[in-house]
Amino acid sequence: MLNLPEWGRHVTESLRGKALRSPDPHLDDFIAELESYLPAATPGPDHLGFAVPLRLTSPGGELRLITTITSFATAVDITLSELHLEAFLPADDRTAEFLRRRSEQRRTHAN
Repeated sequence: MLNLPEWGRHVTESLRGKALRSPDPHLDDFIAELESYLPAATPGPDHLGFAVPLRLTSPGGELRLITTITSFATAVDITLSELHLEAFLPADDRTAEFLRRRSEQRRTHAN
């Protein structure tokens, strides 16, 4: 991972928001533990905070992904009300093309 400090802070800030909406001492402990693993981060001038790309190193070069989270906030079923789905999407054309080629290769080798 090329941007662990920024990405890690992005994750912990998101969790901190959840903890403010639904206080939970276990979540507070989890956030503190996660933060203890993160290196110091100084946001750059292009830092948005709410949209931090996940930057990964791969055999094809750097991959940049953004994430989207879906939650079922109005669900009546307790199981669904706790469910959050996260998807990682390409943040740029180069990453999208790399993932398309990789998918095609996997399909070709599976047949």
